[in-house]
Amino acid sequence: MIDTAYFKQKLEEEKALLLKELASVGAPNPRNPEDWDAKESAEEATERADLNTAADIHEETEERHAVTDTLEERLQEVNDALERMVRGKYGICEIGNEEIERERLRANPAARTCTKHLNE
Repeated sequence: MIDTAYFKQKLEEEKALLLKELASVGAPNPRNPEDWDAKESAEEATERADLNTAADIHEETEERHAVTDTLEERLQEVNDALERMVRGKYGICEIGNEEIERERLRANPAARTCTKHLNE
């Protein structure tokens, strides 16, 4: 039997960290609170004329979008794992319906599959 209390705590801790990191690089989309938008830098807001500066700003913005997207994706995985707990499906492989190995859950508490079905 899986100790869901232990894994729930780990998932909640990761969720809090992800939200903190997201807040440092982005802001919730007012039209969709589950979606995050990368924050505009102070330079972006004030400097628009110089083409080199504009190119640098664009590159920085793209990097922030990539970070935001990665953090959002992981947050969704964590939220999905917490939802599986509520439904009593946590720790069960979504492909083979067998129990996910504890070592795998320790490494990734949001794991959806066992190691046998890892790449499916």
